[in-house]
Amino acid sequence: MSAKSNDRMGLAQSLVTYGGKQGASEVEVSIQEGLESRVSVLDQNIDRLTESVFKGLSLRVFVDGKAASASSSDFTLETLERLVDNAVARARLAGQDPFGGLPEAEPVQAKAEDLKIFDPAVIEVTVEQRIAIAKAMEAVGLKDPRIKKSTGATCNSFNWDVTLANSKGFAGSYRRSLINCGVGFQGGEGTNLFEDYWGDSSTQLSDLKAPEAIGKVAVERVARLLGGRMVESQNVPVVFDPQMAAWLLGFLGQCLAGVSIARRQSPFADKLGTKVGNERVNIVDDGLLVGGRGTVPFDDEGVPCRRIGVIEQGVLKSYLLDTYWGRKLKQRSTGNSGGPNNLYWAAGTSSPEDIIKSVDKGLYLTRYLGLGQEPTTGDISVGAFGMWIEKGALAFPVSEITISANLGTLLQNVEMVGNDLELRDSVSAPTIKFAEITVGGKSG
Repeated sequence: MSAKSNDRMGLAQSLVTYGGKQGASEVEVSIQEGLESRVSVLDQNIDRLTESVFKGLSLRVFVDGKAASASSSDFTLETLERLVDNAVARARLAGQDPFGGLPEAEPVQAKAEDLKIFDPAVIEVTVEQRIAIAKAMEAVGLKDPRIKKSTGATCNSFNWDVTLANSKGFAGSYRRSLINCGVGFQGGEGTNLFEDYWGDSSTQLSDLKAPEAIGKVAVERVARLLGGRMVESQNVPVVFDPQMAAWLLGFLGQCLAGVSIARRQSPFADKLGTKVGNERVNIVDDGLLVGGRGTVPFDDEGVPCRRIGVIEQGVLKSYLLDTYWGRKLKQRSTGNSGGPNNLYWAAGTSSPEDIIKSVDKGLYLTRYLGLGQEPTTGDISVGAFGMWIEKGALAFPVSEITISANLGTLLQNVEMVGNDLELRDSVSAPTIKFAEITVGGKSG
């Protein structure tokens, strides 16, 4: 732990002690400091260049089951003690909530340095180097005749220091880094225009994909949509590419969050221990995944992160809970007070090529459009783009269509799961084939 880390921990613990002396039964203090640097390039010119240092302290106090919170970017002791005083006074005026309060302290077994979530090399990447990375990604598309214009390229780096202490005896800190890059392009003619994007992120600089490789994927994702046309409305098998499968998994994660379950705004309320999908549905949230984009040793409340089998062979084993919503549901926190950590659909055994070959007629989904997701029912209805599959091969691009489905029904109708899982985001999935989805297009 660095001297500065010791200073932050000392400050946090002193405020916890001070809050107790002012009458708080429970106190939590969180300190975050860091640096974020953003570069954006458009047509090989710098479009935006920002660098910002941030620091903030947030606290929660509880007085006789009543809560208040406060935050400050001013770290002078006089200001912070006044912040605590005011929070305690406001808590006394609040309503009681039997589910409020801090979690009981648990030992954090994972060491931040073993999780590979910080790389000093990320901080050492200069602005000039990140500009060069962004330009290199964009250059791939600008020289491709299929691309009409760039929608921009970015290369951003982040560094966080997190310190947390509370009156239950918890004290912990960690450091995180992240670098992410991406580029988008547009192609097509007249009003028949298509856009797509590709990017990569990593906690370790050496693990970041080459800029030319990122640009090439972005170009190909646009090019395969060119000339897209409608198909007739019909019910057909639909193959979700990994990005679309991850989008669907993100929706599932929303439906499994404690707040959704407790408020009964989810089709999975009261379904714990029951079969919600077939045996091909295996969902994991692993907060301790080495190098994971969402990996941290403990969550926002100091609860140790862990590997959770959320759905195992179709059986719902766990919700994603923080302390408050866990208590409402009479369950323990799962270490998810910040949401899912590294949520992924476990890989299957089929190659993406074999999955496509298995479809006589259907859709290979590559993009969606719109916000047509209803967590309470699990219903989905969004605009869609992709490739039409005929006799086991990608035949032509399709656009101006919609897909309509229900999340619960989809989980029961998983036919094949790909072996192409890449854990390069906090929500990840392989290629997945669903038996039947309604594709809306031209009337017959």
